[in-house]
Parts: sequence; structure tokens; C-alpha cells
Amino acid sequence: MSENLKRLVEAGVSIWLDDISRDRLRGGGLAALVKDKNVSGVTSNPTIFANALSKGDAYDTQLRDLAVRGVSVEEAVRAITTFDIRWAADVLRPVYDATHGVDGRVSIEVDPRLARKTEPTIAEARALWWLVDRPNVHIKIPATVEGLPAITQAISEGISVNVTLIFSLGRYRQVMDAWLSGLEKAAAAGVNLASIESVASFFVSRLDTEIDGRLEKIGTPEALGLRGKAGVANARLAYAAFEEVMNSPRWQALRAAGARPQRPLWASTGVKNPDYPDTLYVEQLVTGGVVNTMPEKTLEAAADHGRISGDTVRPFYQQAWDVMASLKNAGIDYDDVVRVLEEEGVEKFETSWNELLETVKAELGKA
Repeated sequence: MSENLKRLVEAGVSIWLDDISRDRLRGGGLAALVKDKNVSGVTSNPTIFANALSKGDAYDTQLRDLAVRGVSVEEAVRAITTFDIRWAADVLRPVYDATHGVDGRVSIEVDPRLARKTEPTIAEARALWWLVDRPNVHIKIPATVEGLPAITQAISEGISVNVTLIFSLGRYRQVMDAWLSGLEKAAAAGVNLASIESVASFFVSRLDTEIDGRLEKIGTPEALGLRGKAGVANARLAYAAFEEVMNSPRWQALRAAGARPQRPLWASTGVKNPDYPDTLYVEQLVTGGVVNTMPEKTLEAAADHGRISGDTVRPFYQQAWDVMASLKNAGIDYDDVVRVLEEEGVEKFETSWNELLETVKAELGKA
């Protein structure tokens, strides 16, 4: 393992890969990353699956079988995606066992078209949990207002959840409340709390992209000097909020009953602006008990030249508050930024899902 990645893990960061494909699985690429790069988890989303289906011939045999059976396009998509998730979960099962269920996790997302619908999201989470049928799967539920009660219900039934598309500090606090409520209901129902694992995916680089564009429109030297600072500051303050909850009597009671923390997960950590260091969202978000899910390009960059030098989150809370205050003074409307990002995030995943459906429909027609 790279010394840089070793130091990252020793600092308390779990390294997950933000990618999955049949080619990566059958060629042993994921197993190699687990062995050589200390990858201990995998996340997926509709865009990742759409990209995977559009390349190579890895899915041809399964597509032919599905076509012969005459299944619907949506059933075919679920068969294909859950096949990959099960395979990845099996590759990562030794990590799951070695970490007593903390890592070795693989995430699959509910149909993004359900992001604004509570009951269908709950039903979809149950269906995916049953269909994948692996203890080390995470069901991804978006942190929309409608998704919050779905998170509570899924957790209460013992379903491990990866809460995705979190942009704002206020919504993150609501997510933690939904998770705690789910654990409390699970405890009341006699569910083994130690069997429930959850992460909260806090998106980083997308915030910088949106805010940087607004700062450039403002154009003052003060505004331009704030570019590239919002994403890290926002994430650091999310960790401060996480620490507050971890110190609360409510959490302490659940922990005593066997519950595990809902770890913050840094998502969208691939740098979008080429002017920024390609390891920015790795080096600046190092602290204990978090996950960083990286595209392979970011993982390789961190392995090659990442500079890991202790905790870069908790000592910088005040600096993070100062950045947020400066952004407000510069004219950035934080509430509007995170609203736009959530709407765009839901829309992008829905678009990718529809592209995935169209791709599979076309492939079934060829088979």
C-alpha cells in the first residue's frame, strides 16, 4: 500500500471507491484495489451504472438472457445493477468481517425518480435490501425532505442506509435526527442495533463549483479570493455538527444499547476545477471516523502525492466559520446555493437513470 494511503487510514479515514463496473469486477480490478490501495468500500449511483453499461461487452451475456426471458426494461436494470452490487459485496466481504461490519460496504441507490416520494422510497429500499441480500450492502436514500421519513423507517427495520445528496448543514442535522429516530424505533422493536450501519454522504466539490461561479460573477477581489474554500469549510462544519450529536445524551443512550455511529462520508471529492490541487478534498478533510469515497483518479493521485499530515478538520472549525461568514458578506446566499444543488443533484441522477433505462432498452433490442 502507498505510504500516503497508509497514513490516511491510520488517521481514521476509510477509503471507498466511487465506481463500479462489471469489467472491474470480472478483471479483478476491485480486488486489486482492496489489496494494494486499502479500498474498503464501494459506492455507486445511476451515473456510474449508465457509464458502465455504455462500455465494452461485460453485460452482453446477461442482457441476452434477460431478452430471451422477455423481462421489462426496469426489471432488467435491477437485475444488472444488483448483480454487480452482490459481486462487489462478496469481494469486500473479508473487509466487512475483519472490521466487524464497519467497512466492506457497497452502496446501491433507490430509483432517483422517487426522490420526492416517501412511501415508494421506503418500498424500494425494502426491495433492494431483499434483492441484494448481503449484510454488507448500503441502500442509498437521498436527503430530500421526503427522504427523511424514509430514512427513519428503513433504519427502524434494520436496513443499513447511505444517506446521499447532502449539501447543507441544516439538512445534515435533519438527517442525523432521522437516523437517531430510526435507531430508537428499531430498539423499541427489538432490532439488534449493532447490525445497523449508516453513513451520511456530504457532497463537497459541487458546492465549490456552484459558489465559485457566483463569486466570479460578483468579481470583487474579496469575492475572488474566496474561491475553492466553501466545500472544505462546509464539510468541516458538518463534522462539528456530527461531534455535537455524538456528545448528546440521546446518542449516548443508543450507543449504550449497541448502536454504531452514522459516519460522515465525504462525497464528490474529485476536483472539478483543474486549478485546484487534485488531492484537495482528501488532504483537507482528514479526521477520525469518516469515509472518503473517491473516483479512481483521485485515489491514484492521493496514493502518488497526497500529503497527509494529521487532523485537518477539527483544528479548523473557527477558520471554517470565518469562511462562511466571508461568503455571506460577499453576497453569497447559502440557502439558495444548497437548494439549487439539491434540485440539480436529484435531476442529474434522474437523467442518468433514464439514460440507463434507454441504454438497456436498446441492448435488449439487439440481444
